[in-house]
Amino acid sequence: MDITVKDGWLEIITGSMFAGKTEELLRRVRRIKYAKKEVFVFKPALDNRYGEKEIVSHNNERIESIPITSPSEILKFFSLHLPYAIAVDEVQFFGREMIEVTDDLANHGVRVILAGLDTDFRGEPFGIMPELLARSEYITKLDAICQVCGAPASRTQRLINGKPAKYNDPVILIGAKEQYEARCRHCHIVIKDENEK
Repeated sequence: MDITVKDGWLEIITGSMFAGKTEELLRRVRRIKYAKKEVFVFKPALDNRYGEKEIVSHNNERIESIPITSPSEILKFFSLHLPYAIAVDEVQFFGREMIEVTDDLANHGVRVILAGLDTDFRGEPFGIMPELLARSEYITKLDAICQVCGAPASRTQRLINGKPAKYNDPVILIGAKEQYEARCRHCHIVIKDENEK
């Protein structure tokens, strides 16, 4: 029996905020570099919380990255040959084009590592994540710790001025005075109506 192992697949690291997704992405990138294989690291240009050209985890681990506004920009970095791997952080911020680009790269032998939130602050599937998860060969779902009760946390709680965000608030809020907490299913709160508490 002839078994041929082919390179090229899609792996996703997902979970709530503060679950360690970026740390895990950085760990995988470092291992690839340690093996002396080529890897390109990308991030959405709109995510400039910690800097323009670095991916930074909540515990301050860092790695250089290339900021992009569109997934098609990824392909501009490969002129003569494809790298062994690419990694993209905060992938939930991109549109459908990311699905096409990453599928195409995986089909052409590239190891594609993506990290992103699987649900938004409402607890609902976040953008393209459900389809990326369905198409991937490997999924790592990480939990955080609920900042209210200490249970495993799978939700991201958005707080605005110390109060839970409203359901109709924008999913992506840039420059707002907000903060996030990891919450379990039971401690996660979303205000669905002005009159609810």
